[in-house]
Amino acid sequence: MNALYLLEATVTETNAIKLKFLNNNGKIEEIIDEKYKPYFLTLYPLTNEEEKIVNYFSGDAQNVEKTDLFTGEKRSLVKVSWPNPKIASKAGTRFRQIWESEIDFQKSYIYDKGLIFGALHSENSLRPILEVPEEAKDKFEENFKEFEAKDPLKYAQIFYWFNLLLQPIPKLSPEFFGVKEVDQERVYATWMLSRIANIPLVEAFSNRHVSDWIKSLIYTHLRVNNILIPTSEELRRGKTPHRVVGALTVSPTPGIYFNTVVCDFESLYPSCIDSFNLSYETVDCAHPECKSNRIPDVEFHICTKRRGFYSVLVGALKELRIKLFKPASKNASLGEADRKIASAAAKLLKLITVSSYGVTVRIHGVACPPLAEAITGYSRYALKETWKMAEEKGLRPLYGDTDSIFLDNASNEQVEWLIKTVKEKFNLDLAVEKRYNLCVLPKAKKAYFGILPDGTPDIKGVTPIKSNSPSYINTVFQQCVRALSTVKNQGEYAQAKKAIKDIVKKAI
Repeated sequence: MNALYLLEATVTETNAIKLKFLNNNGKIEEIIDEKYKPYFLTLYPLTNEEEKIVNYFSGDAQNVEKTDLFTGEKRSLVKVSWPNPKIASKAGTRFRQIWESEIDFQKSYIYDKGLIFGALHSENSLRPILEVPEEAKDKFEENFKEFEAKDPLKYAQIFYWFNLLLQPIPKLSPEFFGVKEVDQERVYATWMLSRIANIPLVEAFSNRHVSDWIKSLIYTHLRVNNILIPTSEELRRGKTPHRVVGALTVSPTPGIYFNTVVCDFESLYPSCIDSFNLSYETVDCAHPECKSNRIPDVEFHICTKRRGFYSVLVGALKELRIKLFKPASKNASLGEADRKIASAAAKLLKLITVSSYGVTVRIHGVACPPLAEAITGYSRYALKETWKMAEEKGLRPLYGDTDSIFLDNASNEQVEWLIKTVKEKFNLDLAVEKRYNLCVLPKAKKAYFGILPDGTPDIKGVTPIKSNSPSYINTVFQQCVRALSTVKNQGEYAQAKKAIKDIVKKAI
């Protein structure tokens, strides 16, 4: 079967869409579509004045139905098409309300036609090819079968991206990207990003704005499902941009501790989005029966009747990273090339998912303060409850910061119990991030240091290592820390204190 990789979409001088493909022989092919016109959506029916504007600019008006994201109901709208993008931009200011006017003309074409950048398409029908070998399907079932019954929407989204990401990565000259040479891992990441976010190859190679990737990812999903893309004002849910209350930091219990276990929530914000069904349309939904499902310490509630599309998208990317690509990147039985591809995919998916919170705070077109507050609200709740459970079980938590909790001299059994309980209660993944033979916690938040089992110091946020501290102070401090590198108990600590006094005395 002849197949084409979609590389790029551009607008010609005559306002036609030009698609650029890579064929099986490594040659570039171009297809031009002159029928597609730029458009926006507006209120139905048109007023007399709006009809005059359409006629004056030689536009075309067509009645359409779209699903409202927030209510799930069908809406009657008017799709107004224009001879070229400039007219669409100029005319739009004279309508009562418009939607989807800010989407690039060429990307709008891709979304509407169901095309996918970076992916294989049938040469005959120009439809994406979403098929993988049987052995790959078996691998998919092995990793993701659990979601088929309990979360079918996420299961379907994972399968969709799984098929895309496992497609071959063809060879393409570095000159295509405007460079003379390029690192192979970056090439892998470019193809992966192009497929996930549905953006052109060159944009995926050069655009480092994660918010643009997420915006395209969202627009693709909404257009494919015939859902009206809300305006920026609608996404803000009546709230003006404002400072969102951030993560929780529990003040440390100052002191010197031995055998400290540090547990981290894996991808806490993306996991909260997924596990607690946090999405644009699920925050403060209109269902009366959902109002009791309030976010702890936040004024909003979360829908219990619908699975949020944003939580599905973010959750699917998170699962692909954790269950497929991250393990594959460390799998010694795989060839080096396969491990590099898996590593590039894992890094990319992590970057997108960890940015899934930040874009909801202030990025035009995706900002939604209530959603941002819901995400941080649940993250604070998860850390508070984990701290409380640890205390009740006698684990002696010492310090908590955003997605980390420090436990004093906890046994393996106690830590395993906490990890299991957190998973059962919140469906969040808690894991042992590191262990310190010795940990020093001052009164200040976000400042501590510990000694890892191999004697390596792990220093965070303390004043002597900051860039504005004199290098001499930094050097002396590092010497003092090294004196603690073999300390494992109170007796050895007492001896190390004497050595530290001598270091400081000599320095003075």
